[in-house]
Amino acid sequence: MLVSIKDRINDVIVQELIGYSTLPEESHIQAALAMYKNNDSTELLGFEDEGQLVALIGIEQDGNKVMIKHLAVLPENREKGYGRGIISEMISSVQPETVIAETDEEAVDFYRNVGFVVYSLGEKYPGVERFRCVFETEEEE
Repeated sequence: MLVSIKDRINDVIVQELIGYSTLPEESHIQAALAMYKNNDSTELLGFEDEGQLVALIGIEQDGNKVMIKHLAVLPENREKGYGRGIISEMISSVQPETVIAETDEEAVDFYRNVGFVVYSLGEKYPGVERFRCVFETEEEE
């Protein structure tokens, strides 16, 4: 089940999940959390299974576009469909026309397998290729 967790930013599990989706240094985690606290166009959503938080997705909305800022699943719950599930539920809830994510080589196949079209951004950082992943939602007829 998808739930808002913006008010649970100080929970250890939320901070742990944010750490999996950004550089794990405390300064990067705190900067990400501050973005959700201070920006009304952002939302932090959690995916719960049997009452336990197993994944989160942080998004920023701009009109009909949603940018995935953070996406993480607890290590013991990976490869169980939670990543795909949280994206699907976010799309159903928010109903954007376009979903965009920027990622690295480690996660690009996940987005490709979910149905995103992947574009290389080249080396944004020395030795690190980045990718723009775009998903166009289908309008119901």
